[in-house]
Amino acid sequence: MIWTNCSVMGVCFIVLLYLQMQYANRMIALRQEQFDESVFRSLDHASRNLERSETLDYLQELMLLYGDTLDSYNTPIMTDVTQSGMREFQKRIRNAYVYEREVLDEVVLRVLYAASEKDFGERLDTDYLEKELEANLRFNGIEVPFHYRIFSSDGVELYRCADYNPQGEEYSYKQTLFRNDPTGKMGIVSVHFPEQNKYINGVADMVVLAMIFTLILFVAFLITVYLIVRQRKVSEIKNDFIHNMTHEFKTPISTISIAAQMLSDKTIQKPAEMYERLSGVIFAETKRLRFQVEKVLQMSLYEGGNIALKIQPMDLNLLIESVVDTFSLKVVQNGGSIDTHLNASKAMADVDEMHFTNVIFNLMDNAVKYKRNDVPLHLEISTANTGDYLCIEVKDNGIGISKENLKRIFDKFYRVHTGDKHDVKGFGLGLAYVRKMVMLMHGNIKANSVMGRGTTFVINMPVSK
Repeated sequence: MIWTNCSVMGVCFIVLLYLQMQYANRMIALRQEQFDESVFRSLDHASRNLERSETLDYLQELMLLYGDTLDSYNTPIMTDVTQSGMREFQKRIRNAYVYEREVLDEVVLRVLYAASEKDFGERLDTDYLEKELEANLRFNGIEVPFHYRIFSSDGVELYRCADYNPQGEEYSYKQTLFRNDPTGKMGIVSVHFPEQNKYINGVADMVVLAMIFTLILFVAFLITVYLIVRQRKVSEIKNDFIHNMTHEFKTPISTISIAAQMLSDKTIQKPAEMYERLSGVIFAETKRLRFQVEKVLQMSLYEGGNIALKIQPMDLNLLIESVVDTFSLKVVQNGGSIDTHLNASKAMADVDEMHFTNVIFNLMDNAVKYKRNDVPLHLEISTANTGDYLCIEVKDNGIGISKENLKRIFDKFYRVHTGDKHDVKGFGLGLAYVRKMVMLMHGNIKANSVMGRGTTFVINMPVSK
């Protein structure tokens, strides 16, 4: 059930992030379209106003010319116009300029444009054009710094703004100037905005912020799921530990109970040998219980950091040899053999003698517990120098450990099962204790294993200086 809920919530988070990304992309695209439209509209208005300004200037010059030197001015369209008619025409033009600027007839405009004989560069008023660009862009809601260049009809650059910045010029907006003139009289203004991308993408800032918070929630959700699963596994391991502990305590308690009943039963005659035997059983089983309890308590002390080690330089070749001599009897009793290859020339290391002895003992004891039934047990203990480290290998030919279990064998309470939970004695504390001790002595330990072939534990300890 928990995995179903996690899967549904994970899919919902992913879909939500996808929808937010799509929404942000659409907002950016819409903002870009609005920006393009506003810029083109502003350029069009500025171009038209530039043409109108030149037209009005030309009309004013024309009116002054007709008012002062009417007799000396001669054009094809004015040859039959009388002086009084000219004054009436001048009056109408003035009224149209003052009251209705938009009523200039298209024919009149074409005649006026055709009448200009100036080159494009001479007709261009850059100050007026820049003011018109700025005013129209602001009117259309674009208050972004811009830069512009002006070209002639044949592509020759004639002018660029004083603070021209080429950044962003690859995405420029172009508008034809004096577009009603002949091609040779036209020009082109090219405008670009260095901060255009910042302006366009700024609309998605809130969406991006929402995506970031959604992503944070998603990560927090994943961490929560991980902690729940981990806690569930820890709970299973602890339950397994309790079951194993119950099983481990049940046998000696039962044995002690039976022995005590026999000792207390007066109806049974007990010779001295029976008294000695029963008391020996009680003592052995009590010692076994005490050892198991002490093991749990010691591990608790190690985890709490309350253990005090007596670190001193030791010859680990001699220490290992001593442990092997003691442990070899147990190996022989289980039908096995043990070989040592103590080849390290620099065998001195700073260790706690008692705890390091327990480390080696635990590794060999595991080999006996997880031996194979189809082949005799064989143990190999070796030492060698690797740089400034003393390398110790404990190798067996047991049942091996799967890759899944190999990652967890050093976890507290974890035990590799071989079918029945209780077919191998122990609480799952041995390897956790081994790693803890090796780390406290500034060494490291790792395990390599192949299922059905055996396991090798490798300890690296710094050589004593």
